[in-house]
Amino acid sequence: MEKKFAKIPVKELNENVFHLIDDDWMLITAGDPGNFNTMTASWGGLGILWHLPVAFCFVRPHRYTFAFMEASDHYTLCFLEDQYRDILQFCGTRSGKDVDKVAETGLVPLTTETGNIYYQQCKMVLECRKLYADWLTEDNFAVQNLVGKNYPKKDFHKFYIGEIISCLKAV
Repeated sequence: MEKKFAKIPVKELNENVFHLIDDDWMLITAGDPGNFNTMTASWGGLGILWHLPVAFCFVRPHRYTFAFMEASDHYTLCFLEDQYRDILQFCGTRSGKDVDKVAETGLVPLTTETGNIYYQQCKMVLECRKLYADWLTEDNFAVQNLVGKNYPKKDFHKFYIGEIISCLKAV
């Protein structure tokens, strides 16, 4: 039986964001229905910026998803049901350059009203319109030991800030 999703106002979210991102993890997905990629992430956040509800996430340039993020005007942050932890593990350790993550994991892609990808296995989806992107740089770290701890290869993330244009929750 296909799971149903309801569109809810972002301000009605009551999930603990720290738990969702750090403990549950998320799939960052970009591209179009014919050509997309997804990756697991546990760095990001939600908030208000420029008087808009926003979500931000981080992608390293060597990740296959990076090119999709660069080419796309939108991305989704997908939070999966607990029983799909193995999918998150797989999508965080395998590259879409080498494997078909959908075929290998059983992810069932769905499309939002605006044509962005999310998955049947989700419990919640944040659909985002890319507003801003920039690189983290070593010179801008106020606490320099974070660089050595998180970037020993100097492979800094690019961060993406997106307006949350819709929120879908499984019902």
